[in-house]
Amino acid sequence: MRKKQLQRRLNHYPLWKYVVLVVSLVVMLLSALPTWYGEDAAIQIGSSGGAGPDIVQLQHELAARGIAVKRIDQQPEKTVVVLQQSSQQTEAKQELAALLGADVSDTRLTLAMSPAAPDWLQQLGFAPIKLGLDLRGGVQFLLEVDLEPVYQAHATQLRDSLRYTLREQGIRQARVTLAGADRLTVSLPSTEAEGQVQEYLRQQAPQWQVVHGAGNQLTLTLSPEEQRELRQLTVQQNLQTMRSRIEELGITEALVQRQGENRIRIELPGVQDQAAAKRVLGATASLAFHAVKAPGSDSSLTLSDAQGQPVRMASQPVLTGEHIVDARAGFGEMGSAEVNITLDRAGGQLMSSFSRQHIGQAMATVFSEYSRNASGNTEQRSQVISVATIQSQLGNRFRITGAGNIADAQELALLLRAGSLTAPVTIVEERTIGPTLGAENIENGFAALALGLGMTLVFMALWYRRLGWVANIALIANMVMLFGLLALIPGAVLTLPGIAGLVLTVGMAVDTNVLIFERIRDKLQEGRSLAQAIDQGFRSAFTTIFDANFTTMITAVVLYAVGNGPVQGFALTLGLGLLTSMFTGIFASRALINLVWGRDARREVRI
Repeated sequence: MRKKQLQRRLNHYPLWKYVVLVVSLVVMLLSALPTWYGEDAAIQIGSSGGAGPDIVQLQHELAARGIAVKRIDQQPEKTVVVLQQSSQQTEAKQELAALLGADVSDTRLTLAMSPAAPDWLQQLGFAPIKLGLDLRGGVQFLLEVDLEPVYQAHATQLRDSLRYTLREQGIRQARVTLAGADRLTVSLPSTEAEGQVQEYLRQQAPQWQVVHGAGNQLTLTLSPEEQRELRQLTVQQNLQTMRSRIEELGITEALVQRQGENRIRIELPGVQDQAAAKRVLGATASLAFHAVKAPGSDSSLTLSDAQGQPVRMASQPVLTGEHIVDARAGFGEMGSAEVNITLDRAGGQLMSSFSRQHIGQAMATVFSEYSRNASGNTEQRSQVISVATIQSQLGNRFRITGAGNIADAQELALLLRAGSLTAPVTIVEERTIGPTLGAENIENGFAALALGLGMTLVFMALWYRRLGWVANIALIANMVMLFGLLALIPGAVLTLPGIAGLVLTVGMAVDTNVLIFERIRDKLQEGRSLAQAIDQGFRSAFTTIFDANFTTMITAVVLYAVGNGPVQGFALTLGLGLLTSMFTGIFASRALINLVWGRDARREVRI
């Protein structure tokens, strides 16, 4: 009796495990379905206020110009014109700009992709897998940030401060000269003067390392920690600036990420006009501080802040961003967020004189972006990014409060450095992939995947017969879950090497079942019943399968961490494929086998 009870418990899954399996497969299937339907090229019309354009008139006008419109979706904040042919996307944007430019002044046109899946599927929050540059086509730039001007700006600021301090303390015959981008040489007349300079450096410039030379000569160099910090801040500022500039191209799915220590990789899917992209990426920016004026004041300038509220200020700035050496976010004495500003000597004198006369009054920070339009003319767009109250007389170092929380303060510091840090960016590599080539990559890649999957399904069905059909069901479930995960994970992008990772996943998923089935065959040859062979076969194969997949997962993690672009795409599909193959190969296939043969006590069975 006890032996019968043990046999009944053999190969038994509780109900909750089947519920988890079914729910997981259904969710992943729903997530993968939008990718099957694909995406349509679209133009997004956004408006900052007021009624949107007349969609009936839009469709009629576009049809009259030979542009086939699939549908037009109008929402409170945007209108999406979905096209039937992706090749007409750029032409449609130009036509819409001509149609709406004279009547809708606040309209912004952006290139976009609209899911072709049914509305009920989109309302559930599911979207297609994002395609990489090699599959969709577009432009790629690799930019290098020149850090020497940043170091030199800090060295120049310290040189001017030292010269002023030496004059104030009456130290004559002292020389402070630049000896490189991040190096200063200080020659002093006496040991006493050397001690005074070292004390000043300890208090005001602890980030500079001091090396004693012959006589009373000091060599000052930026510490490696400060250089790393400046490099991090500078590249981060350039990333922020590039993301803002790419918005001018109307690209909603651009990829901007850091590569190495001082390089930035930019991918612009769907963009074929390389010249337009380079014009926007080569734009410049500036910063200025203005005194805030009361309404009705003379010689005033009115600009909008980030919330669209007007701010009236003096037309002439107190000083401009060319005097800013550094800007960093931090916490004040009361725990509130603040931004610490460092000016050069000339800027410090201007700010000191102005702030002494305007304590308790507001000062606005204006960020201006300059870019060239298609005609080659320079355009300027200005916005108030901060309005703060002057608390005391300021010098070359002061803080800006009232910027919001620490995240807002960090963003403000980024914008301030965007107008202050001189870090030229050079395009060291540029590449264009046409939409036709991208479509061919998709077709060839998925053809290879279908061929590999089909041959694997046939082999498993013929070689392992009934168990082979279980493996085939698990393999198809593995593909569904993998596509579903790729669509669900934020920032996941499918690239051409990623498709290679999908093909590799097919082999790894089948390898899991092959190991299990061979162990089951071994147990049957030892004389055990089918139920016992299934139980012991899964148990004995699990360790081998886990070790193999774990070591491969280490490789995938390393590839994703140190690689970029296509390499990361391959690593992502490889890593996710390992997880889904473990889930379907062990959990899903075991659930099916338990239901069919889990209690089969026959021996010498051929399966």
